[in-house]
Amino acid sequence: MSRFLIPKHRDLVPYTPGEQPRILNLIKLNTNESPYPPAPEVVQAAKEEAARLHLYPDPTCKGLCEEFAKVCGVDPDEVIAVNGSDEILNFAFMAFCDENTPAVFPDITYGFYSVFAELNGVPYEEIPLEADLTVDPAKYENINKTVFLANPNAPTGIPLTVAQIEKILQTNPDNVVLVDEAYVDFGAESCIPLIRKYDNLLVTQTFSKSRSLAGGRLGFGIGCKELIRDLNTVRYSTNPYNINRMTMGAGIATLKRNDITLANCKAIANTREETAKKLREMGFTLTDSAANFLFAKHPRADGGLLYRKLKERGILVRHFDKERIKQYNRITVGTPEQMKKLLEAIRQIMEEEL
Repeated sequence: MSRFLIPKHRDLVPYTPGEQPRILNLIKLNTNESPYPPAPEVVQAAKEEAARLHLYPDPTCKGLCEEFAKVCGVDPDEVIAVNGSDEILNFAFMAFCDENTPAVFPDITYGFYSVFAELNGVPYEEIPLEADLTVDPAKYENINKTVFLANPNAPTGIPLTVAQIEKILQTNPDNVVLVDEAYVDFGAESCIPLIRKYDNLLVTQTFSKSRSLAGGRLGFGIGCKELIRDLNTVRYSTNPYNINRMTMGAGIATLKRNDITLANCKAIANTREETAKKLREMGFTLTDSAANFLFAKHPRADGGLLYRKLKERGILVRHFDKERIKQYNRITVGTPEQMKKLLEAIRQIMEEEL
């Protein structure tokens, strides 16, 4: 670090993104992207907007917010468009947390929560997952802190029910409860219908997983109009042109073809269940994932070794070093063909190493 970095950031440990290697023919199952590309009309919409890149994009994201609101069954002023859902997570820490309003989230969850807390100088509590890696919702009731919950959780893929989250909302009426629904489209239930019942609910979603736009960087927040106004105040105070023209065009086109999104999600969920069944037949233990990934370990295979051996074979999965989950690997659900190659590689590794 330079001698100019201010003291409060000198111990900051940044979020570590999944590997993005430039290797030809790599089977990339480590960052939970969709294995299916955007529809042709989505690509065409982005190309058309590229011809107007000399002009600023609409800072209100009016057309984009209207289309998203239509798909979600809410009003346009109940949504905010953001540069990937990571941006709204940061906005939420900025808007709804401070030294007097700390944050709380699980100890094993999306790694950006603790980073944003540290970056914004927000005190926070990490509540350990249960022995079976589930979130105990009762531990978040009456906690009187800003709650951040990924649902389904990452990297476990285990969801809470809407009823469980509603109890958290009811018992923390004076604090925002943020429900991060990055993976909700693959088998969990959304909390969006609750936003008019609870003014302390903020739901976030992303186009990076189910909507095939990880490279476009687009996300949304959904909440009551007052919460959205708060977040827009932060947005306009930092980067009012946060969604570029090409992403805005691609986002609108994606929403207009929501049928494709739903079909892809169904295909991915089917592939997830088929792969999970075969992994269990090979002796793996898996969490009950409702996301577009599997979280798996084998009683006789070191998680780090399996990760490295798969990488040697051109298959990339995600391995974590945290003590409680270091024997697990998180495996993005790819196409059926990709998962077949994964299973074949695992069988070879098991035969050679065990």
